[in-house]
Amino acid sequence: MEIILLSGGSGKRLWPLSNNERSKQFLPLLDKPGGGKESMVQRVVRQIREAGLNADITLATNAAQERIIRQQLGGDIPTVLEPERRDTFPAIALACAYLSLAKGCSDDETVIVMPCDPYTEAGYFATIGRMAQAVASRAANLVLMGVKPTYPSSKYGYVVPEKGSGPVFKVSRFTEKPTVERAVELLDDGALWNGGVFGFRLGYLMEMVRKYIDETSFETVRARYGDFPKISFDYEVAEKEPSVAVVPFDGAWKDLGTWNTLTDELSAPVTGRGVLGEDNENVKIVNELDIPVFADGLKDIIIAVSADGILVCHRKQSENIKKYVEKL
Repeated sequence: MEIILLSGGSGKRLWPLSNNERSKQFLPLLDKPGGGKESMVQRVVRQIREAGLNADITLATNAAQERIIRQQLGGDIPTVLEPERRDTFPAIALACAYLSLAKGCSDDETVIVMPCDPYTEAGYFATIGRMAQAVASRAANLVLMGVKPTYPSSKYGYVVPEKGSGPVFKVSRFTEKPTVERAVELLDDGALWNGGVFGFRLGYLMEMVRKYIDETSFETVRARYGDFPKISFDYEVAEKEPSVAVVPFDGAWKDLGTWNTLTDELSAPVTGRGVLGEDNENVKIVNELDIPVFADGLKDIIIAVSADGILVCHRKQSENIKKYVEKL
C-alpha cells in the first residue's frame, strides 16, 4: 500500500506562528509520547508507522514547504513538489505519476490519499486499513472515509451512504457544505462528514492522468503540470465517479485549523516564555520569542507571539484573523 500525504495551506488562520512556508501542520506544539513536542505532520507519520499498515509514505507538497519538511521528517520520506499550486486533483495526479513512472509501482497498487494534519486516534488508521481492503477487493473504483458527525456543521462536505450493513457502504450522493438546517436533515439520513481520505488502485488514477498528459516519464509530467485543470479531487473525480463506496470512522477527529481548536489540545496554559496571573479564566499563551509575556484579568483569550507579530484575541473571534493577514 502507498499512502500519499497532502501538505498545503497558506497558514492564515494561525498567524503569527504560521505563514506560507510554515503552515499549521508544522507547528511543534503537540505533546509527544515520552516527552517533548511534535508537529501535526510528525504526529501523523508516527501514527501511520505505529498502526502497522505496511505502507510506504509519499508527501505531496509545494516547493515553499520543502525545507521545513526535511527538517521535521528527515530524508527518508519522498516528497513530490508541485511546480505551482493547482488544487488537490493536480497534486494527487502528480504524486500518482511519481509512484507509477518514477517508483515503478504497478497499476494494481492500492493508494490511500489523506491530509497530513488530522488530529485523530488509532481507530482512524485502522479504518484506512479497511479502506485498503475494500480497494483490493474491488468494492468500488473509489473508496472514501466517512467520519461520523458529532454535530450539524456547515464547514464540511457530507457523504450519504446507501442503507445496508457495513463495514463498506455504497455512496448514494454528496452534499457540499450545506446550511446548518440542511445538515440536521442530512444527519437524520445517516450522512457522514467527508474526511478527505480517498482510496483507489493506482491504475485508476493514472488513466485520468493520461487524459491530460500522456507521457512516459515523471519528469515530463511534472514539466507539463500546468496542463492539469485547477480543480479539487472531489469535483474532478469523486462527484463524477458512479462507483464510490465509503468506510465509516466513528472516533475522535478534529481539524486544528484555528487558534480556538488548536489551543484546546495544548496541555499547558503557557507554551514558551510567559506567566499567567491568578485572575484568568480559559487563557492560553503561545510565545516563540525570548521575551516574557504576562496576562491577568482575562477570560477566553488567546495570546500568540512570534517574530512575525502578536495576536491577542477572544477565542470565538480567533478565526477572523484570516481576513486581516494580508493587511498585517
